[in-house]
Amino acid sequence: MRLFMLLLLFPVALLLNGCSQAERPRFLSPADRQLSAAEKPWPKNHFIVLAYHDVEDESADQRYLSVRSSALNDQFAWLRENGYHPVSVDEILTAKAGGKPLPEKAVLLSFDDGYSSFYRRVWPLLQAYRWHAVLAPVGSWIDTPAGQPVNFGGLMTPRDRFTTWQQIAEMSRSGLVEIGAHTWAQHEGEVSNPQGNSEPYAVNRRYDTKQQRYETGAEYRQRVNADVEKITQRITEATGKAPRVWVWPYGAAGGEALSIVRQHGYQMAMTLDDGLASVDALDNVPRLLIANNPSLESFARRVVEVQETSDMRVMHVDLDYVYDADPQQQARNLDKLIQRVADSGANTVFLQAFADPDGDGLVHELYFPNRWLPVREDLFNRVAWQIATRTSAEVYAWMPVLAFDLDKSLPRVEKIDLKTGQTRVDPQQYQRLSPYSAVARDRIREIYQDLASHAVFSGIVYHDDAVLADDEDASLDAMRAYQAAGFPASIAEIRRDPATFQRWTRFKSRTLIDFTRQLTADVRAIRGPQVKTARNIFALPILEPQSEAWFAQNLDDFLQAYDWVAPMAMPLMEKVPMPESNAWLDKLVTEVGRRPGALKKTVFELQSRDWRQPEQHGAIPAAQLASWMKQLQTSGAQSFGYYPDDFLNDSPALNDIRPVFSSTWYPLP
Repeated sequence: MRLFMLLLLFPVALLLNGCSQAERPRFLSPADRQLSAAEKPWPKNHFIVLAYHDVEDESADQRYLSVRSSALNDQFAWLRENGYHPVSVDEILTAKAGGKPLPEKAVLLSFDDGYSSFYRRVWPLLQAYRWHAVLAPVGSWIDTPAGQPVNFGGLMTPRDRFTTWQQIAEMSRSGLVEIGAHTWAQHEGEVSNPQGNSEPYAVNRRYDTKQQRYETGAEYRQRVNADVEKITQRITEATGKAPRVWVWPYGAAGGEALSIVRQHGYQMAMTLDDGLASVDALDNVPRLLIANNPSLESFARRVVEVQETSDMRVMHVDLDYVYDADPQQQARNLDKLIQRVADSGANTVFLQAFADPDGDGLVHELYFPNRWLPVREDLFNRVAWQIATRTSAEVYAWMPVLAFDLDKSLPRVEKIDLKTGQTRVDPQQYQRLSPYSAVARDRIREIYQDLASHAVFSGIVYHDDAVLADDEDASLDAMRAYQAAGFPASIAEIRRDPATFQRWTRFKSRTLIDFTRQLTADVRAIRGPQVKTARNIFALPILEPQSEAWFAQNLDDFLQAYDWVAPMAMPLMEKVPMPESNAWLDKLVTEVGRRPGALKKTVFELQSRDWRQPEQHGAIPAAQLASWMKQLQTSGAQSFGYYPDDFLNDSPALNDIRPVFSSTWYPLP
């Protein structure tokens, strides 16, 4: 990849203040050390949601994610004794509307699927405690006639394991039980790609293997709408109340489905993501899944630590390494990747969704169906799903922002020769579509929409091609945008006045931020509000903020705009001598750390390859990479990763980096 291209063109300052060794760990007094989330005051109008399923007196059958009755009793007692306050949906909606705020340590109890154990075991407990809970049944399972088995995801289950509409109506009348919806008949997996992966049906387009085509957007929305309409009507008939809580099957949310759910009057939508819920984000309510019949100690620890976030360990992977024209070799490549992710301790994979086999940085093909570029192979969804379901890692789709090889008639970013006034596309730079062209923006947005429609992923990583130099963009659309914003008619005139030049720099930075925000909104509208964002930033705008003029990148903007900021902590790419690399990394982390809370959402990306040595493939020794990882941690970095991972050749050597890279307690080789 052309990660190093910009830095060959722009001035680079080493900023090492004369030292060749990194500083030792800085002493931090106890008073200045960061508190864990559990030690801080409970955030206002936040609540934890516990997600239960079946409850059994004897063995806890994990096919139904059961807990034992005795364990549930102990958990309820622990919640009460430790100051947790179960609340109702009414209380949550009142707090959202500006009424009475929620108590500290508010808890919402939820029970999925509609098991009869809720009626026989849970409801009596709720009555004894005078606590509220949400019961979210799957309509078709409850509608199964007496004496007939329920098709529970292919497992034929006795009908009496599930409650009845009559029991649901009785519990609803008590005022303690809120009846939510868990779909009518879409709590199942369906084939969602040509390779045959079965994915959550409610939020993914079905792939017809006979016709070799995907469900269209219209077909998908019609299917989901019919399902939501049916479960809503049936619950309303049974209880006399329209349901207000939607519970996603498997915890998998979808943006298009969420829009339909909202249209049917639902006011809350629940996932199985980690974290604390907020009354200000009821479209995306995380829940703590209670499965495997946990011990009371384990249950208590998970509840107490619900606000804690995990440090990110990123393996940044080129999908070009997985692709092979030979399907059998490609399958072997994928197997190697999955095993390596699992063995490495990585909890996040930044996975290339575009094809760039020649490494020129211009995207000619994509790895997903789309409207505007050829598809090298419909592969991204397959690989992302395999990684997410076979390892513990989340997958972020790595995508360019502007460097798409679309119609030649579309405006490109142009640079101006300040001596002659001539403009041209810089052949030594990323070939980028102009962000000021409405047509180009629309085409790019449609590519992102197509990605979201055809793949499952946890986040988006915006590539480093979203840059504008101090002599860009001079295209006609850009000049019109500058004049509309009140700038002079020529770039030369803009540059003449330092204040105007600074304002112009900020305008361009905001243009790129705003465009990626639009892309994020497009993705979330289809994939769901849970999708996270990250964006690569070059090191120089962090170390020398005035260099924003050369990049149109600003760290403070990034920290506000994205869930994660991903500085390219790549000293050799920045022409830093190896003996000074640790000091350079220390300075980079220190500069980020000057901003309160910034290190919590910054993931530093190291280089595992020296692109200055292409003839030797430039692999950096794993021991050196591990040394850099140690330096990042010594300097205070919490999250980090590296690019690229050559999983086919064990580069970097996993046994050498895993003890430093993995965040597990015992990352032994």
